[in-house]
Amino acid sequence: MRTQWMLICAFVFALLTAVFAVSNVEAVRVNFLFMSAELPLILVILGSTLLGGVIVFSFSVVRQYRLQREIKLLRKEREESRGEQEEHSEKAEPAEIADSAKVSEPGHEEEVKQSAGEAS
Repeated sequence: MRTQWMLICAFVFALLTAVFAVSNVEAVRVNFLFMSAELPLILVILGSTLLGGVIVFSFSVVRQYRLQREIKLLRKEREESRGEQEEHSEKAEPAEIADSAKVSEPGHEEEVKQSAGEAS
């Protein structure tokens, strides 16, 4: 749905720009850094709009590339941490797992302290 709205907005903007450009057809002087030229205003308007679109598109492509790279890195880190968790859980003894379960339950802190005192 978001893509459809973006396309509709882009179409309306292009239509408004075209109507504005067609209504301004007289020649104007355009000064560049090292030269000047006399061009129809319609070309200046359409050229500026096109150049702005290309710049915005370029920035969005760069941003999309960076986000994809970050997603790939985060997925890799997540898989590594899952592997470490599985490895750690395989090495854990059943008594350690039972003790950690008691600590997480309210009211069992004293039992864990007593069993730790008996073990030492």
